[in-house]
Amino acid sequence: MKLSRALPLAVVAVGLLATTACGASEANGSTSTEASGAPAYCADGPINFGIEPFEDPAKLEPAYGVLADAMERELGCEVEVQVVEDYSAEVLAMRNGKLDLGQFGPVGYVFASEQAGAEPMVSFGTADGKLSTYTAGIWVPKDSDIKTVDDLRGKDLALGGVGSTSGDVLPRYALKTAGIPEDELNINYAGGHPEALLALVNGTVDAAQINTQTLATAKAEGTFNPEDFRQVWTSEPIPNDPITVRPDADPELKKAVKDALLNLPKEDIEQVGKFLDVDPAGPLLEVTKETYKPLFDLASEMGLTEKDI
Repeated sequence: MKLSRALPLAVVAVGLLATTACGASEANGSTSTEASGAPAYCADGPINFGIEPFEDPAKLEPAYGVLADAMERELGCEVEVQVVEDYSAEVLAMRNGKLDLGQFGPVGYVFASEQAGAEPMVSFGTADGKLSTYTAGIWVPKDSDIKTVDDLRGKDLALGGVGSTSGDVLPRYALKTAGIPEDELNINYAGGHPEALLALVNGTVDAAQINTQTLATAKAEGTFNPEDFRQVWTSEPIPNDPITVRPDADPELKKAVKDALLNLPKEDIEQVGKFLDVDPAGPLLEVTKETYKPLFDLASEMGLTEKDI
């Protein structure tokens, strides 16, 4: 298993990620499959697995390292994890064939589906075998005069990052639903979920989006005490991130990866699960495009385009 730090969008776009896994090449008169005994679907290099930057890459990499190592054992070929720079970079990389697999946030998946043909395979299950969900939220200090979304007029609101489901789209949807034009408050993109939370803790904003995933991590690390703050809005439950495959991948690769993911023991999933507020973790569960239909509907209602990620 290899881990690569986030690359700038331009680097991803010109294809400086590792070569894709589905070609067939000749070496010394024989295919690499013949030389190594690896399955044909990974004959030409590692399986490239992109991860959206929903948490500090330094924290995500060890967790996804465990998951990738488990996949390697099941598949018999190398899996290279790449925590990309941002949501649009991951969509572009899959569209350009530089990623074989990608884990997207729910709204990110909408665009990955529409622009790159990403096909959902699995998402994260709970210990009782149900598909996990999370919620977006807006938090304020406990002594704040902000009681509802409507009170955000004229205030500073920290959001995680452009294109994030819970850190951008859903809080903006809450504003729209409340009839608040976005120019009637100051929206600050903090650069990530943890950064938005930190802006609230440090008192540099009046309110911040904090989803249940980031909340769980911050509470565990002791960086956020909910008793000092108050939640003034929460979203409907959101189905957790899908792991997807590019549409033109080798059909044998698609089947093998999906089977491997569905059969991973929970011990190989639980570190990633904790960052997604799935604790204790259960097995990965099969999902389809229909699972994420509410997010397609949300993107349509909000009039989102690729410029919004």
